[in-house]
Amino acid sequence: MANATRRSGNYKPTLWDDDFLQSITSDYAGKTYSQRAEYLKEEVKIILLEKTNYTLDQIEIINILERLGISYHFTEHIDKILEDLFNMVDEMKFMDLNATSLSFRLLRQHGFLVPQEVFIGFMDEKAGKFKNSFQNDVKGLLSLYEASYLSMEGETIMDAARDFAIHNLKEIVKKQENLDKILASEINHTLELPLHWRMLRLEARWFIDVYETMHDMNPILLEFAKLDFNMVQAMYQEELKQLSRWYTNTKLAEKMSFARDRLVECFLWAIDFTFEPRFRYCRIMSVKLAILITIIDDIYDVYGTLDELELFTHVVDRWDINALKQLPDYMKICFLALFNSMNELAYDVLKFKISIASHT
Repeated sequence: MANATRRSGNYKPTLWDDDFLQSITSDYAGKTYSQRAEYLKEEVKIILLEKTNYTLDQIEIINILERLGISYHFTEHIDKILEDLFNMVDEMKFMDLNATSLSFRLLRQHGFLVPQEVFIGFMDEKAGKFKNSFQNDVKGLLSLYEASYLSMEGETIMDAARDFAIHNLKEIVKKQENLDKILASEINHTLELPLHWRMLRLEARWFIDVYETMHDMNPILLEFAKLDFNMVQAMYQEELKQLSRWYTNTKLAEKMSFARDRLVECFLWAIDFTFEPRFRYCRIMSVKLAILITIIDDIYDVYGTLDELELFTHVVDRWDINALKQLPDYMKICFLALFNSMNELAYDVLKFKISIASHT
């Protein structure tokens, strides 16, 4: 196998080596800011619960909390508010376009199957289109646009809502020369990609800056959002350091220079769907799996010969550490990393199940 012709993916080396990652520090690490964060959390909870007007006040607060990236602290309270709102869904037809659209999006986002017919009151039934009287309602159009992306297949009203919102938002930006710069930026940002498709942490970082400029900004919400973002980011940095040490110790990058070295990219991917602090273990294991899958993909698609790949597949299928000696050296490293990581995961799951069983 030593003289086998090898292909190359010509992958660029990583921009972030272990020395650099280990040098990252943050003033927000540890418990220095935890007391202030707990105080602000309680203040935000008061703000959330003191709003009793379900038609708009609490819904707008929930929307702001979610867009600031801090709603995960109040999941229980938010679920209760949305459940109460869902129980009065028939009253949504009496709300304005913004309140109805915002309620629809948040409810569907949280698993409540609100019917698309709540928008019929905003439509010209004969024409089958939304009424032109709403074409300059910027706030309502923005909410309607976002709501339309929570549609299900075959929902023609939501398709019409999306077309109506996109057309009129573009017209507003085009025709209104004196349009507020912040509002224009928000419209362009929204039309670029709907909120439902964005990476939550990056969106939260963007919205924190936007929220700070709003005339009705609540300083308590803003301070808590900034503090929480920095504290969570410090936690991410420590996790990335831990993963970098693991990756360095496996020798995967060193022994398989032909493969993509994408630790940081895999970590960013994991944050996308497990950003909450409580998902730390899931985040770390997801990164390890993503790295292993990336390397194995390059072994199969780029570097390995057919004979080597057949042998590697056979050894993985058998899941037998004793078969390791049959593999070429670079595959031994990969199989060992895969074998140890999966056994670590299995051990942790078993330990968790035993712990749960002992408390029931």
